[in-house]
Amino acid sequence: MDWDYLRYVHALANGGTLARAGELLGVHQTTVLRRLDQMEEELGVQLFDRNRDGLALTPAGELVFQEADRLSVDMENLERRLVGQETQPEGRVRLATTDSLLNGLLAPLLAELVAAHPGIEVEVISSTDVAGLTQRDADLVLRPTNQPQQTLVGARIGCIESAIYGSHAYLGQHPFNESELPGDHVWVVPDESFVHLATGKWYRKNLRRAGATLRCNSLYGMFSLIRSSSGLGVLPCYLGDRADDLERLSGPLDGESIDLWLLAHQDQRRMARVRVAQDFLTERLMTRQSLLEGQVTTGDS
Repeated sequence: MDWDYLRYVHALANGGTLARAGELLGVHQTTVLRRLDQMEEELGVQLFDRNRDGLALTPAGELVFQEADRLSVDMENLERRLVGQETQPEGRVRLATTDSLLNGLLAPLLAELVAAHPGIEVEVISSTDVAGLTQRDADLVLRPTNQPQQTLVGARIGCIESAIYGSHAYLGQHPFNESELPGDHVWVVPDESFVHLATGKWYRKNLRRAGATLRCNSLYGMFSLIRSSSGLGVLPCYLGDRADDLERLSGPLDGESIDLWLLAHQDQRRMARVRVAQDFLTERLMTRQSLLEGQVTTGDS
C-alpha cells in the first residue's frame, strides 16, 4: 500500500467531506476524490460510503483509519523529538462538552489556553450527548459522569451540585416555600432524553404532583427559561450562582450531584498538543471546584 494513502484516509475520516479533507491536506477536493477512487480501485475494497451528508467509513476503511491515526501520532512524536522538547505544541485540538459547561464554565479558560499556547487551535463541539462521541469526533471531552469510560484517561475535576433557582421577577409574583413542594408553581424540568442529572431522585420525589411544567432537552435551555421568569427549576450551581437575575432557593439537592471529568482517549493523549491542552485545562478547572460545589455566590470569582 502507498504510504500516502494513509494520509488521505486520515484526512477524509477527520474531515468528513471531500472539501474539508482537501483543506486539511492543502489540495483541491477533486484531487482528493481522484486519490480516493485510485485507492479503492487498487485495494479492491470500498473505504468510504458516500452520501449527501459526506463520507462515512466502511469496516475496511475503519481498519485503515486506525492504522493511519496511530501512525500520525507516531510521526508527530518523532518530529517533536527531532526538533527538540522546547518546541511549542501545534495543531488542532477538538474538545467536546455540553452547552451549559461551555457557557457557564469553560469559555474563558479556552481563551487562556490559546493565549498561552498560540500554536494550538481549539475546535469546540457542543452537544447534549457528549457520551456518544467517538475518538474521531473529539480529542478531549469535558462531561458530567459518575462512571467514566475505562478507555478514557483524565482527571476528576470535582462534584457538580445543583439547587433550586428562580428569577427575581418570577419570585416577586410567586413567593416560594421550600417546605411546600411542588407548590403552586410552574416548574421547568428536563425531558425524558435528558442526561445531565445524576439520578433524577429529587424530581421523582418532589415534583410528581407538579401542576404545570415546561420540559426541555437542554440544560442551557432550562437556564434560559428560568431566567426569563417562565418558572422555577433545578440548575447546576456553576450556572445559577453566577446569574445576577436568579435567586438560589435551596441548598445542594440530595441525589442530584454528579462528578465532572476532563477525559481523553489513550491514543490521543499521546499527542503533545492534546496532552498540553488537557493538563492546562485540568489545572484551571481545579480552581473552580468551589463554584461547582455551590460555595461561590453571585459576585465571587
